[in-house]
Amino acid sequence: MADLPFTLDQLRILRAIASEGSFKKAADSLYVTQPAVSLQIQNLEKQLSVSLFDRGGRKAQLTEAGHLLLSYCDRILSQCQEACRALEDLHNLRGGSLIVGASQTTGTYLMPRMIGLFRQKYPDVAVQLQVHSTRRTGWSVANGQVDLAIIGGELPSELNELLQVVPYASDELALVLPVKHPLARLPELTREDLYRLGFVCLDAQSTTRKMVDQLLARSGLDLTKVKVEMELNSFEAIKNAVQSGLGAAFLPVVSIERELSAGSLHRPQVADLQVRRQLKLITHPARYCSRAADAFRREVLPVFASADSPLRRPLQPQNGSDPPAAG
Repeated sequence: MADLPFTLDQLRILRAIASEGSFKKAADSLYVTQPAVSLQIQNLEKQLSVSLFDRGGRKAQLTEAGHLLLSYCDRILSQCQEACRALEDLHNLRGGSLIVGASQTTGTYLMPRMIGLFRQKYPDVAVQLQVHSTRRTGWSVANGQVDLAIIGGELPSELNELLQVVPYASDELALVLPVKHPLARLPELTREDLYRLGFVCLDAQSTTRKMVDQLLARSGLDLTKVKVEMELNSFEAIKNAVQSGLGAAFLPVVSIERELSAGSLHRPQVADLQVRRQLKLITHPARYCSRAADAFRREVLPVFASADSPLRRPLQPQNGSDPPAAG
């Protein structure tokens, strides 16, 4: 077989330039000099007999050939990373790494506890958490940049066909009030009571707010009657606002456990109202599953879907796939 017309270092440089938008920024990110980066790209173009960048503008723009090579570059380097991680697994989890992903709420309130339990069991495994939108998290799993992830939103249809999606648990949205609110003295509220409250919510344009609104509407609430007094940009800000007496809110139970235990928020019962969303575990069935990822699935995930967890419903199979074994 003829020698390949490129090296892995050249592919890494190509990807860095495409990501950073300039030769100089790519050189800085790779801790090499700009002349060294330029020379590698010149050699690569000479070996391939094509131009990879349009050098007419201020920003490094890929040519059609550059875009084509970049699409293969991502796959090649991803496969190399998988090979290295597979070899690391020979050390029986005395090293190696685990990359987990999550959408915003799960990544903020649930995943850090999961990682803490995993690190108690396997302190020599390096763990990285990536928290992004459901869509970006899904693509990270599809591209091999993340081993597994837990999401709360809906994946794009093309990813549903590519990834293994397993229902993990359901996360409840709870109504919370300031502890000194007049309605906090009632043993149970009605839906009509909710329409008399002023609510603190996420920004109306955020994807999480849209998801919350959809869940509330499916639960039978008339959102046209819900009075929004204030919009903030995070659940933490909303919690602080409710504690300060600025309104009521619907918040994920996993995000308010500490405040409920401390008595700084009041969670009333609401007649005939239960608002839940489905959390899902996503993996790529065609990619290598490291021993660290397998241990995380078997030994950590079931613990947080157990009866004494704020989550409910243990792992269930979907689309004919088998759930991780309890361990």
